[in-house]
Amino acid sequence: MSVRTIVKTIQDIMRKDSGVDGDAQRLSQLCWMFFLKIIDDQDQELEEVQAGYRSPIPPQYQWRHWAADPEGITGDALLAFVNDDLFPTLKTLPLTGLPGDRRRVVRGVFEDAYNYMKSGQLMRQVVNKIAAVDFNDLAERRHFGEIYEQLLNDLQNAGNAGEYYTPRAVTSFMVDRIDPRPGEILFDPACGTGGFLTCAIRHMRDRHVKRPDDERRMQAALRAVEKKPLPHMLCTTNMLLHGVEDPGFVRHDNTLARPYTSWTQSERVDVILTNPPFGGKEEDGIESNFPVHFRTRETADLFLALIIRLLKPGGRAAVVLPDGSLFGEGVKTRLKEHLMEECDLHTIVRLPNSVFRPYASIGTNLLFFEKGRPTTETWYWEHRVPAGQKAYSMTRPIRQEHLDDCADWWGGAKRKGREENERAWRVPVDQVKERGWNLDIKNPHAVADDHGDPETLAADLDAAERDVARLRDQLKAILAEALAR
Repeated sequence: MSVRTIVKTIQDIMRKDSGVDGDAQRLSQLCWMFFLKIIDDQDQELEEVQAGYRSPIPPQYQWRHWAADPEGITGDALLAFVNDDLFPTLKTLPLTGLPGDRRRVVRGVFEDAYNYMKSGQLMRQVVNKIAAVDFNDLAERRHFGEIYEQLLNDLQNAGNAGEYYTPRAVTSFMVDRIDPRPGEILFDPACGTGGFLTCAIRHMRDRHVKRPDDERRMQAALRAVEKKPLPHMLCTTNMLLHGVEDPGFVRHDNTLARPYTSWTQSERVDVILTNPPFGGKEEDGIESNFPVHFRTRETADLFLALIIRLLKPGGRAAVVLPDGSLFGEGVKTRLKEHLMEECDLHTIVRLPNSVFRPYASIGTNLLFFEKGRPTTETWYWEHRVPAGQKAYSMTRPIRQEHLDDCADWWGGAKRKGREENERAWRVPVDQVKERGWNLDIKNPHAVADDHGDPETLAADLDAAERDVARLRDQLKAILAEALAR
């Protein structure tokens, strides 16, 4: 049976359980169960290659001891074990406080986990299906990783307040342009389920990891924070799935809850890749963590202010921001001025509204900047939906190859040889200043759509309104006649 078939079968089994209600609960349930299987497979591998390695999970709670036997504990006994024994134990595992303590990872996952299933028999069926996946088999793990990402994508349909899934093509493009290296501290301050992290890991393994020490340095330099419990749990599992030995770097916290000035020089990072939540408002009091001139409850603005602060000199960032961040005034104006004075905002890729459908229909932009020198000019690239397609959609999403033309134009690591064309234009910083730091600059090479002669359009509108009035009168007469009978 293929891994995809196994996952579909598991979902079908869960739909029969009266305790699991909706996609979010189903994914949360899947997550802690997969987590225990994945970490147990990883533990067994580490026990073979590392002398003296011990699993962070006490023996009786390890997957191999209570779940692996298909004829093992089931029914009410299984439910009682999970609810009254397994969960209380893993939620309160004692911690050593030492670096690399994997018990912290286990405890972090189970802190906010919950068993929604009410049927022990159905749970045993799910456990047996999960047991069929060997996460130490590289090909099988990679295939499952792709399916897991699809499950994460599906979850985003329930997102709100700007918490939208970043399409894989977009994350891959951003990571490829930034080109992170092993040993560079890479931070996602609003990591969600870990899309940027997994893309960065894949990129570095494909391009730069040549020796075991490269892998060690890469994993040791990853940093991430996620505010909400379910995405945090999903991200941690995602890291294990991608071969990260200690995903304890994924902190369950609100990056913005810490005072802006408390971030010290020693905490500066080399690379930031993120799609901060936008459209939502932060809780009362969060804005007081920021300097007066940056105070707002708009989440994306606060994240941008913090990102600028957290980059080392020479550090580089790629950030997804909505159109409103480009043309907004007040705090947004002060932020853009600060950004262009502290950093070289060298490129803005303008995306069409449909890139994030069906989760959002809003114009977004990819901002690429490097800290340490002020902006002298900003290049713009207008991404367009492929010919023959009106918009991106769930069934026809943006794909990696749709961004190849921008990658070809980019000019390599030094961005050399860029030229203006029908998709690309550059704007000197003085022009941005004259516009009051408004970065919402349209493509000057675009041909304006011909909507026709205004007088003809007005006449057509008048005629249409007369037709509507006539039809309304006819409908009223029909209704009056019917009521009079």
